[in-house]
Amino acid sequence: SFCLFSRVVLPCSVQEYQVGQLYSVAEASKNETGGGEGIEVLKNEPYEKDGEKGQYTHKIYHLKRHKPENRRKVTVILLLCFPQNEYMKDDFFIKIETWHKPDLGTLENVHGLDPNTWKTVEIVHIDIADRSQVEPADYKADEDPALFQSVKTKRGPLGPNWKKELANNPDCPQMCAYKLVTIKFKWWGLQSKVENFIQKQEKRIFTNFHRQLFCWIDKWIDLTMEDIRRMEDETQKELETMRKKGSVRGTSAADV
Repeated sequence: SFCLFSRVVLPCSVQEYQVGQLYSVAEASKNETGGGEGIEVLKNEPYEKDGEKGQYTHKIYHLKRHKPENRRKVTVILLLCFPQNEYMKDDFFIKIETWHKPDLGTLENVHGLDPNTWKTVEIVHIDIADRSQVEPADYKADEDPALFQSVKTKRGPLGPNWKKELANNPDCPQMCAYKLVTIKFKWWGLQSKVENFIQKQEKRIFTNFHRQLFCWIDKWIDLTMEDIRRMEDETQKELETMRKKGSVRGTSAADV
């Protein structure tokens, strides 16, 4: 298996992020749905078990888009393996574990891995304001934190030294999303290539998603959790309509 550890620092509080994340997931789902593809939400409901509270979601990702020839080989292999997961059983899984902390990404091994495992983890630093970390096909000026300034919060634009400025600004909240991705794909001759492909796509998703989250802050900063849950119910119905109609939309796999 292969582990990837990412730190994503943001100029918002953990409480704000909880709302912003749910809003952005709903909006991003719309951008990835259409023409027979995309996300079908089967369940989205609160749960409480053994003193733990959260939101249970059960989604199906419909994937059948054709890729350009030069991208098709590994992409098709990866997508074909999802329905074959029952066959591969424990030889294929992707696990994402996340901690949200009110800091600037200064913690090490926040997930509590044993020392030997931690030594093998690849550490990736994601800077939402660094355009060089964005695939050219993914770049949108209106989703660029280096250009965006929030009307409601006055946060942004984020310059080259924005993290240092954030550390010295007591008036602006701060947080970090610590993400640990564990990938296992045990298939002789393909393991390394597929694991590297998934690693690259996960980093790409984390980068784009958090850039969007920050640049959409004026759309979600005033929302309550009740607003979000109502929006999720509406989005669920909208996604079903969009998936069955319209044209194929969303992210294509980056070159490996």
